[in-house]
Amino acid sequence: MSNALVYCSFDQGRDGVPAGAEEVLTLARKLAAARGVDLDWLVLGAKPAQVDAIAAKHGVAHVDHVDDAKLSGSQPDALVAAVQGYCAEHQPGFVLMTQTFDARLVAPRCAARLGAGVVMNAVDIEGKDSGVQVTATAYGGDTRVEYVVDGAAVIGVVADPLLPEAASEPSSTESRSISVDLSGTSERIRTVQEASIEGPRLEEAQVIVAGGRGLQESENFKMVEDLAEALGGMAGASRPIVDDGWTDSSHQVGLTGKITRPVLYLAAGISGASQHMVGCAAAKTLVAINTDADAAIFKYAQYGIVGDCLEVLPALTKAVKGG
Repeated sequence: MSNALVYCSFDQGRDGVPAGAEEVLTLARKLAAARGVDLDWLVLGAKPAQVDAIAAKHGVAHVDHVDDAKLSGSQPDALVAAVQGYCAEHQPGFVLMTQTFDARLVAPRCAARLGAGVVMNAVDIEGKDSGVQVTATAYGGDTRVEYVVDGAAVIGVVADPLLPEAASEPSSTESRSISVDLSGTSERIRTVQEASIEGPRLEEAQVIVAGGRGLQESENFKMVEDLAEALGGMAGASRPIVDDGWTDSSHQVGLTGKITRPVLYLAAGISGASQHMVGCAAAKTLVAINTDADAAIFKYAQYGIVGDCLEVLPALTKAVKGG
């Protein structure tokens, strides 16, 4: 295989653009530049209108589009076959995928078919000799591990909004239509009933009020919900209080939860561990409330309140309501 680098996307997020695409492309551009190879973007299924502009911004040489009816929706067998067929023809050295739910199913299977290495939960990648050195999270984000992968690899990348913006000049990107034979592919997983998602999604919320251990007990999570409602936003939560059953996982923000990009993120009683910050650091304005003036959350916040969130939250709710 060659040393070409391919970013593969098949999930669509807000406005049709794959969630986390720009963050992963930033990392991919850095690696491609270090190795002196082209960065290509493989789009499977429907191609969002914004892809070409984003690709040019991040120095992508080619946008390779595979369009087939079998690639619509979450069809893991078809996605695996499409990646395998593309790699057989173009021989990339490394394939990067934004680590979504579907990518967790597809990436390891692609690696097995290609005889390549695979690393999931990657947060940084650097060239090393003939392969790459991958830094990944482990134990739910509590620690970091480093892998050295020699030769080809399929890598699932966590879309970390803390990654710096790509420093490359806008490039001239060539769009190519790629044909892959999926006629012999059939899905072995049958969807009995589509999941029903009602109401707004946390990932799309413009205002989020999130609570953590500083709330002290489950009943106090209602303070978070009350302020979120007053602001016209949604309630979020750190992993520890979700694990303890204070609220359900649909509210969890962070590495193992939702990756959010709100206009306003208010963190109440959250220390600012790295696994949580992955889920909220892309907020345009981050406000932190914590009794510990040295809490890590204040390093990320534009505004900070050193105080007890059990006192601050009701006061803010009252002020918002004009009381």
